[in-house]
Amino acid sequence: MSPAPVSGSGIGPGVLGLILAGGLARRMGGGDKPLRMLAGRTLLERVAERLGPQCAGGLALSANGDPVRFRSAFSGPVLPDTVPDHPGPLAGILAGLEAAGEAGLTHIVSVPGDAPFLPEDFVARLVAIAAAEGQPIALAASGERRHFTSALWPVALREDLRGWLASGERRVGGFIERHGAAVASWPVEPVDPFLNLNAPEDLAAAEALLARVP
Repeated sequence: MSPAPVSGSGIGPGVLGLILAGGLARRMGGGDKPLRMLAGRTLLERVAERLGPQCAGGLALSANGDPVRFRSAFSGPVLPDTVPDHPGPLAGILAGLEAAGEAGLTHIVSVPGDAPFLPEDFVARLVAIAAAEGQPIALAASGERRHFTSALWPVALREDLRGWLASGERRVGGFIERHGAAVASWPVEPVDPFLNLNAPEDLAAAEALLARVP
């Protein structure tokens, strides 16, 4: 049985922005993908520059291991998983929800650490559509794709998410389906704002795209 829905209303003014940086970046050759360089700056710096002004609750980074390695590119808190066995992006989202709850915030927005073209109205549109449709979660879409980790999440779901992970579940889409979500869609021209850079050739292509992004 699905849990009772959490209302999409009541979103406080201070939303915490969470940059997900816990992936293994195998297609990039390993290491921390957000620290890869794009036109002289790290992906992490570019994502934070786009997301930061939209998040009155500040920015945090979801990553395990020694946080010092990120300090040249990111000055905010680095949140390790709070559950064992590295179960994927939902563990990072859980850590963000718990940190936001401790800070008295009602919501977080999550984004991948390899999406340097985030739209400037990303947070505002997710907040608006969640409230308008009365859904607990709001996620971004572009073209025909929904982006499960580019989403708004209420802190009220943190205990259910912890239980979901403890049961062995890992699927981000499954957790979203469990609760329901509103969807805000963006065009993919001139550039898909949720483009992920997964391979070295993607970095080269993104350099050419930078000239097309306002």
